Amino acid sequence: MDRLASFSSDPFDKPPCRGCSSYLTEPYIKCAECGPSAVLLCLQCFTRGFEYKKHQSDHKYEIMTSDFPVLEPGWTAQEEMALLEAVMDCGFGNWQDVAYQMRTKTKEECENHYMKNFINNPLFSSTLLGLRKTKDSHFADGAIPFKPSDDPPRPTFDSVLSRDMAGYMPARADFMEEFDNYAEWDLKDIDFVDDDSDILRALKLAVVDIYHSRLRERQRRKKIIRDHGLINLRKFQMLERCYPKEVQELYDIMRRFARVVGPTEHDKFIESHALEFELRREIHRLQEYRKAGIKSFCSAKVYERVKRVREDERRKRTMLCDVLQYIQDGKACQQWLSKQAAIDAGVTPAVTTITVSATGRRSAPPLNLTGLPGTEKLNEREKELCQVVRLVPGAYLEYKQALLNECKRQGGLRLAQARALIKIDVNKTRKIYDFLLREGCITKA
Repeated sequence: MDRLASFSSDPFDKPPCRGCSSYLTEPYIKCAECGPSAVLLCLQCFTRGFEYKKHQSDHKYEIMTSDFPVLEPGWTAQEEMALLEAVMDCGFGNWQDVAYQMRTKTKEECENHYMKNFINNPLFSSTLLGLRKTKDSHFADGAIPFKPSDDPPRPTFDSVLSRDMAGYMPARADFMEEFDNYAEWDLKDIDFVDDDSDILRALKLAVVDIYHSRLRERQRRKKIIRDHGLINLRKFQMLERCYPKEVQELYDIMRRFARVVGPTEHDKFIESHALEFELRREIHRLQEYRKAGIKSFCSAKVYERVKRVREDERRKRTMLCDVLQYIQDGKACQQWLSKQAAIDAGVTPAVTTITVSATGRRSAPPLNLTGLPGTEKLNEREKELCQVVRLVPGAYLEYKQALLNECKRQGGLRLAQARALIKIDVNKTRKIYDFLLREGCITKA
């Protein structure tokens, strides 16, 4: 069982099945050998032996579910998340509505579990991870004490950066629009007078208590945003991109638990998994050396150098298809041989192909990509395609992404659909479509 599944009860939060494109419901299957893009299948497609590109029906697999206890037996991780969501939606103390929203627990069970594990537990901040709370996670209840290097930007009102910061005002430590922004409206008409009856006075006091609980919830949310550094969103995103892609996916899954643990504990948890990923990758590399019979790091360096040479030779052999494509054109063959000689010499070949069509009309020369935006994002084959088709890299990347999204949505793509999606010359569309088919980026419907 893989215990890092999505704990949300909403099926639309989970990715679709690769086989039937339906929204996944737990339990579902994840291929343990295909990557980095995970192959997720529902139980029906898994039992039918669905195969897709490199994914085979005999691959190792993992069962994804959140049906396991976290804090105490009898309460699964999915129920823990549902309890926190219900308390946040219905309010602390409203256990009747919390139990109604939970549907799997009674009123007494919800109250006892919440009070035991989230209120009366002195080590709650480190219950999940077993880490001690450090002094660095302590902040005053007043204005946010930012250091000069951590001082969030102060953008103008209604600017893009101001919207990214949700209207936060650093000088006041407040937001333009707070959580539960109209909580004060329930108090505007309340007036305590001497001739109030006991019932009316108790009702007014209850309204005031409810207002205080809403204020505490507002402060709790602001403290989470402050402690985890979510105010300066761009800096937070830059720090997140420092991790490998696999750790970023785990970071995204575990982000919802950041509100129940301190920022230091959450960062230690993510850092520990990043270290685990690095160790696993190093172990995999050492196992590859051992499988190849290498017993010293000096031999490993020679192995890596020979491996790169082998990859270069394999890339050169794939260029034979270019010769076969223009085998009837002697000039094209000569140009290919010149390009191959330049590659063997370690020089980047210059594409100067000028072809003459069967009607005797000279075609346009290849496009020079030097200095064009987006060129660095293309591989060598994509650069050759853009030069021949005379398409700027930025437009090609946009068309490619549109075709990939449509193919993923439809489960396949026909040439007519590609032409309807990309409003350019039909011949260019066909060349792009055929190229993506050969590269395995899209599949034919």
